[in-house]
Amino acid sequence: MELSWIDIGIIGAYLVLTLMLGFWLSKRASKNLEAYFLGGNKIKWYFLGLSNASGMFDISGTMWTVTIAFVYGLKSVWIPWLWPVWNQIFVMVFLAIWMRRSNVMTGAQWITFRFGDGRGGRLSHIIVVVFAVISVIGFIAYFFEGIGKFATTFFVWDLSAQFLGINISSEQSYALIIIGITTLYTLKGGMFSVVSTEVLQFLIMTVASISIAVVAYNMVTAEQIAAAVPEKWDQLFFSWELDLDWSTLFPELNDKIATDGFGLFGCLVMMMIFKGIFASLAGPVPSYDMQRILSTRTPGEAAKMSGLTPLVLYIPRYLMIAGFTVMALVYLKPELMGMGADIDFEMVLPLAIKRFVPVGLQGLLLAGLLAAFMGTFAAFINAAPAYLVNDLYKKYINPKASDKRLVHYSYLSSFLLVIIGVSFGLFATSLNRLTLWLTSSLYGGYAAANVLKWIWWRFNGMGYFWGMLGGLLGSVIAPALVRIWFPEAIDIYIFPLILLLSFGASWIGTLLTKPDDTETLKKFYKQTKPWGFWKPIKDEVLKEDPSFKVNNDLLRDSFNIIIGIIWQMTMIVLPFYIMLRDKEAAAITMVVLAATTILLKKYWYNHIKKI
Repeated sequence: MELSWIDIGIIGAYLVLTLMLGFWLSKRASKNLEAYFLGGNKIKWYFLGLSNASGMFDISGTMWTVTIAFVYGLKSVWIPWLWPVWNQIFVMVFLAIWMRRSNVMTGAQWITFRFGDGRGGRLSHIIVVVFAVISVIGFIAYFFEGIGKFATTFFVWDLSAQFLGINISSEQSYALIIIGITTLYTLKGGMFSVVSTEVLQFLIMTVASISIAVVAYNMVTAEQIAAAVPEKWDQLFFSWELDLDWSTLFPELNDKIATDGFGLFGCLVMMMIFKGIFASLAGPVPSYDMQRILSTRTPGEAAKMSGLTPLVLYIPRYLMIAGFTVMALVYLKPELMGMGADIDFEMVLPLAIKRFVPVGLQGLLLAGLLAAFMGTFAAFINAAPAYLVNDLYKKYINPKASDKRLVHYSYLSSFLLVIIGVSFGLFATSLNRLTLWLTSSLYGGYAAANVLKWIWWRFNGMGYFWGMLGGLLGSVIAPALVRIWFPEAIDIYIFPLILLLSFGASWIGTLLTKPDDTETLKKFYKQTKPWGFWKPIKDEVLKEDPSFKVNNDLLRDSFNIIIGIIWQMTMIVLPFYIMLRDKEAAAITMVVLAATTILLKKYWYNHIKKI
């Protein structure tokens, strides 16, 4: 099925509008690095929140989420805890405030603020730049894999080619074209372009998501869904084993579950919680999430921006995901089984769009999904060059470089990172494998050192450097070694080993070297106001300033995190209950959503207003 000219026109009009917006904003963005990377700290928090939500609406993630919903049913809402999806709640409750109080431009600059500019601080600074670059390259490969699969379902022109002896498929050619357009408008407009286009993208996606939910609700009945799925597919809670048997309905899905390694579901969720607590306490990784926090005007607005993101994101996004899932279950089984031994469940979303979405709405939805991809991709390639230009070139090579030169070098570094990431993407084979490596292995190496940096005064720059280095090496070496003896092991089960390596390296590096400068630690503690093991520094600060207010909010923050995670989960499961016509479960979910909203208003938002 080819796209109609109406749909092609809608997509084309959106792409032209995006490019025009990027070029129009380029003058404001090119004033200096602060304007280019942070919008000059002049963008309102609610625009940044909508932009952040749009950045989490990417095609690759949506394809993966529809796939797991198709296979695992309502229990699939637990699987995004791999990231974990609720790290946003930790950021909302307290980490955004702590991070924004630093008044820096990048995560690497923040490291200098925390550890000073001695040998340990400089080594830590460099290792964060390395991690930021590696993670961005990994995500570019992830995006490349997803957008290529998606595009070839709708665009029928054969664009396969050969370049420098490498065979490039149509799938990869489409990905290159879309990535090229995104890179162009991002380079020109910087953070202003990213936020402006993402607000537009979010509005398009919200309209498209609600429209898809209405289409699905009218096309599929509760009886049809019940006939298409096995027993317990529609149940949220679980026992130790997944206990989901597709044998009589779709036997290939049992093979998919075995390949994913999610059969021991109780063990999987326990491991995700264990990993998630450390990963969330570590704070935002040095990418687009952190950049938006640093772009806000005040610490209080940073917290409100982070709280707005889940509030506006999850219900519309999961209405679309639930809608596509039930339509695919009822109507797409013949197409999927027709793929034979090469069945690709990651094609559920594009096939559902192609089959069920009417002309006009299809163009709007595809423009929205392209917008979501472009927004997320743009956010990454706008965040990463700050580390190369501001944290390497300006700091160590040319401190007196002009603003014009720094912005031009930012263009160049963005372009080079895209080229490297796309090169890796050419050899990627699975969104699921990339997702598991990024969420469990690479981010596993980030967790230990970045938890300790917040809560322990004695943790120094050398400890951070060795902890991060141990984690990065562990994220590459540990999965390879474990799979020698356990070939089917998935990355989440390797996380504790990576975490142990990183923690061990952090402790040894810290205890074998002297503490950081006391004045640096006092400045950090007074400005950031963290809770944790800071007694020696706290005593020094109180000696100098008895009026200093110590942060005693650990219990309140912990309470708000628990309530916030429940609040977030209600917004994810509610669209599924609506689509399944489970009125009782939907009503209970809405009551829980209302109750948690009231509690967060009283114990979180009212406190934020005082900051």
